[in-house]
Amino acid sequence: MSWLHLTILALIQGLTEFLPISSSAHLILPAKILGWRDQGPLIDVMAHFGSLFAVLLYFRKDVGSILTGLMDLLKRRLNTDSVLALNLIIATPPALLLGAILRLGGWDEAIRSPLIIAITTIVFGVLLWLSDVWGKETRTTEDLTWKGAFGLGLAQAVALIPGTSRSGITMTAARAMGLTRVEAARFSMLMSLPIIGVGGLFALYSLAGATNSELAGASLTDGLWVAALSFVAAFACISLFMKWISRIGMLPFMLYRLVLGSALLIWIFSA
Repeated sequence: MSWLHLTILALIQGLTEFLPISSSAHLILPAKILGWRDQGPLIDVMAHFGSLFAVLLYFRKDVGSILTGLMDLLKRRLNTDSVLALNLIIATPPALLLGAILRLGGWDEAIRSPLIIAITTIVFGVLLWLSDVWGKETRTTEDLTWKGAFGLGLAQAVALIPGTSRSGITMTAARAMGLTRVEAARFSMLMSLPIIGVGGLFALYSLAGATNSELAGASLTDGLWVAALSFVAAFACISLFMKWISRIGMLPFMLYRLVLGSALLIWIFSA
């Protein structure tokens, strides 16, 4: 793999993982359009963990609160920290369960088609904008009930369909529930921690069982380069997104998704 190929993959992972534009679509499409071969498990591992550490660093105070909350849950103490931790626990299983079903059934590859990506990119982009326009801004993450957290978990599970966008659909659901833009983005990114962590561990498991031919062309140096770039890109992306989201809203992301989805449809039907 060339350094340009590695750099593009790392930047795509870091920049799109937390924006409501679908990182999976952006990772799948270059390979489909440019004919790149699969990057292999080593690069997947490093890209995932680069993004993960960016979230951990940016939301370090929230992560500390979640850890404190987990300890309080074990002691059966209900407070702001323990409720946040409990809501994240409730929101996580739907995506993990559906992900396991798709993987074991072999359906995860079947839904990675450009046509599906084009349709979901457009449809869920419009829904993102509508929820932002119509949604009230009256609630914070601390106001979430367990039912709301479970609803966000179900939304996150739908994001396993490429093009949907994990951050996009969870923020869509959160804005529909009345969370402010900043709080919707905050909880969406905190929800990503266990998902990205499990994804990284699965990639690590794949790496352990990979054959020499699957690892050919990707060295540890390549992996470290991808991890570093993914971390820097993701941290910068999160910082800017959290700073600007309350002012710019979701319209720019909806317009981007409409352009991307339409361009994909033109490419598909003109091929």
